[in-house]
This record gives sequence, structure tokens and C-alpha cells, in this order.
Amino acid sequence: QVQLVESGGGLVQAGGSLRLSCAASARTSTSYAMGWFRQAPGKEREFLVAINWRGLNTDYADSVKGRFTISRDNAKNTVYLQMNSLKPEDTAGYYCAAAVTLSTTRGRYDYWGQGTQVTVSS
Repeated sequence: QVQLVESGGGLVQAGGSLRLSCAASARTSTSYAMGWFRQAPGKEREFLVAINWRGLNTDYADSVKGRFTISRDNAKNTVYLQMNSLKPEDTAGYYCAAAVTLSTTRGRYDYWGQGTQVTVSS
């Protein structure tokens, strides 16, 4: 069982930056691929980016490519999402998740955090 806890969300002005963190409870979590998703009110949960367990391969959604960067520190059991040039349409709950292999598909992820809210004001 892997427990995930996100942090780092908050209120930021358009054009600003935030860094989200996702701390995993188990040492075995370092063998999982990790992904970030977001969900805005009334919308489906959307894939943003994923990273494999070694941190060598990543996959980004077009909507965040060039603005968001995923990284991981396996020594700290933590995955990060650096978000730059934030826009009001980035406002959503942000969730990290763990999967056996890197995937863009929500259903492939076995463990989910509770989410952290990001609000971008115009």
C-alpha cells in the first residue's frame, strides 16, 4: 500500500509559479511511475505529466508542455511539479498518483493522493 500526500497548492496571480510536492509513505514507492493530474469543477480529471521510476522518462500533456516540469527525488520518496507561467485556466485540484509503469491513462494508476488546490487569479 502506498499513501500519497500532496502539498504546495495555494493562490497565485497569473504569470506566477508554484511548486507542488507529493510525498509517498512507502520506500517501495520508488519503484512506481508517478503522475500528476488535475480536476476543475464540473470537469473530468485530466492527465498532466508522468515520470518513470528512475526519473529518466517523462510524458507531458500538450496543455502544460513548456510550463510545467516534473521531477522526483527517490531518496526522499517525493515527486515535484514545478508550475510556471500559470494561467487562470490552470485553477483546479491537483492530484499525484502512482502506477506500475509510466502511463497517461488515469485507470492505470493504483494509488492517489487527496489533492491540493491551486487557484490562479487574473
